[in-house]
Order: sequence, then structure tokens, then C-alpha cells
Amino acid sequence: MTLPRPGARHDILLARRNIKMARSPHAYVRGNTAQYYEWLDAVPDHVLPEGPPIWICGDCHIGNLGPVASANGRVKMQIRDFDQTVIGNPAHDLIRLALSLATVARNSSLPGVVSVHMLEHMMGGYERALHRGAGPDLPKPLLVERLVAGAVQRSWRELARERIADERPGIPLGSNFWPLSKTERRAIEQLFAAPELQALVTRLKSRENDASVEVLDAAYWVKGCSSLGLNRYAVLVGVGGDEQCLIDVKEAVLAAAPRYADAVMPRDNAKRVAEGARRLAPALGKRMLATRLLQRGVFIRELRPQDLKLDIERFNIKQAERTAHYLAYVVGRAHARQMDRAGREAWRLELARDRSKSLDTPAWLWASVVQLLAAHEGAYLEHCRRHAPR
Repeated sequence: MTLPRPGARHDILLARRNIKMARSPHAYVRGNTAQYYEWLDAVPDHVLPEGPPIWICGDCHIGNLGPVASANGRVKMQIRDFDQTVIGNPAHDLIRLALSLATVARNSSLPGVVSVHMLEHMMGGYERALHRGAGPDLPKPLLVERLVAGAVQRSWRELARERIADERPGIPLGSNFWPLSKTERRAIEQLFAAPELQALVTRLKSRENDASVEVLDAAYWVKGCSSLGLNRYAVLVGVGGDEQCLIDVKEAVLAAAPRYADAVMPRDNAKRVAEGARRLAPALGKRMLATRLLQRGVFIRELRPQDLKLDIERFNIKQAERTAHYLAYVVGRAHARQMDRAGREAWRLELARDRSKSLDTPAWLWASVVQLLAAHEGAYLEHCRRHAPR
């Protein structure tokens, strides 16, 4: 295949994103964060509860949760994407997760009553996390347990086959990896010669602090919808002469997610992402570094074989309820670790209001999901009319 020059990337990526978003309503909801933020901006004041000012994911859909490995190798279910992280209203994460779950339920042709019960289970899991704080993890539903069990067993060989299709020291160019410009290649080599980058690479897996770090290969990384137009690179690094690791380098840009007006956050977007990650998902945040590349802020992490996204396109009734409960518990723990006991209890009581005798889901959450589902369904069909391949 003919590989695009660096200057021709954007149009090709835009066409790919449009086709990917046309595959299903769930794919469309995942890829179209702009519509969600526009809806949030239009919501009148005091319609949604105002939670405590904490770091939130900002784009808390199912695919942005999954197993991640800590620096010492332990695997935990946590939030795993922080492009949109801000200090904001935790209710926004709940609505985004609820919309994602409800879209999968619709994608699975489940009756509407399942969505009703699923959101009730979701709120139960989130409130349970607020009550328990940073307590022990819940038993995982089978759908999640299988993913985590597989993640724990994954090796570098499997990561290499999945991400770069080859364990040999090189990144094969093709549909997923495109060639760099000379300027990009030179800048990456200079970046990895810096002491802070060498420290990031060597502190994982008990590597020697003075182990040599060498860039073996690098390429532009063709990734998901949220990366459109951003600089994203895969860098294959040799450590100590006999080990390789794969490094993800991603540009950070201004978050579109609504934030609290008086929130104090790093002005540098890469530092904002790294700080949000440390607050929401310590296992991943401690493995990240914010720096600059080609005069743009970037955040960097080593990809571990255990780092996987939760990719759910369909589930049955039992899976829907149990998965919703557990994933909301994961999000709740990420929020709860930023609050003291009094703050957690106050937020839990606020969430318990505005419930009817016939529906255990808060009215504001149910109304939000119904409105968003209707708006996204119409927009999805229009998107398919314009972009789906015939």
C-alpha cells in the first residue's frame, strides 16, 4: 500500500474516523464527544446535581475503562484515558457512562426495561464505592473477569504481535503505522536522550537505573477517533541491550469537557492529563510523564501487555446489570479517593435525591440518558447517510 506523507495524514484519518463511527450506534457515541459536550453546555443551571470539585475523566465511556498494570506489575481495573480530564462535576462522568451502557444495550437489541434496571444497578455500584471509599475491590462480573484474567497472562510477545505485528526490533509500516518526517524522527531521538525519559523507562519492572535506553524504531501511530489531527507516535525502545519496550507518545490539547470555573489546574495540557491520571488511576498515572515534543505538550507512557481497553459491543440481560454495577463502582472509587468521608457521604446523599417510587435511578440521570439517546440516534443515522461506505 502507498503510505501517506506526513502532510497528507489528516484527510485520510478523517475518512477513517467517519467510516468507523458509522459501524454502530455505540461506535458513534464513543467517537462523538463533541455532541455530548454541546448537550452539557445547553443544560440549564441546577438541572444536574453539582458534585464536589474533583478530577473527573470527562469522557467516561466503557472503552475508556479497563485493566492497567501498575509500576510493580499488579493489574487493576481503572479509568485508562485522560485526554478530557478536568476538575469538574462528577455527575458528568456518570451521565457519560450511563449513555455508553444504554447504547450497548440498544446495540444488543435488549428491551428498554433492561436499560431501566441497568441504570439502577449502575447507581447502586457508584454509591457503594462512595460508601466504602478506597475499600477492597468488588467481585468482577464474568465479562470483566475474563478480560482481566487474560490481561494478567499477557506477555511482551503478545503485545508485540497485537500492536506491531512482530517481535523483532522494528515497527512495520502499514495501515496502523505511517512513516515519520526527518524532523519528527530527530525530535523523538532527542527526547529519549533526556534523563527524565530514561528514568521513566528504567523504573518499571525493576530495570537497572543506569541501563542504556536506545530508540530502535518509531512511527506515526494511527489510533482512534479522539486522536484525529493530533501527533501520536509509537516508539520502540531498547533497554540495557537485551530488552524492548513500546512507548506511546501522544499530544495533549485543550480539554473540551466542562470544568468548574474556579478550578485550579495546570495550564500545560500535558501536565493536566498527567495530574488527572495520577488522581483518578494511580496505577497508570505513576507511569506517565508530561513533556514537550516539537513545541507541543505530550504525555508519555510505556505500554504494558496488561493494558487493555474494555471493548464491549453487546451483552445479555445479566451481563448488562452486573457490568453496569461493577463499572460504576470502578468510576466511583476513582472519584471517592479524592474526597474525605464527609464529602463522600454528602455527595451520596445528593445523588439519592430526586427519585420516584417507580424508578430507583435519579430523575435527572434518566432524563439525561433519554434525551442523549434520542439525539445521538438521529445524528448517527444522518452520519451514516453521509459517510457509510455503500
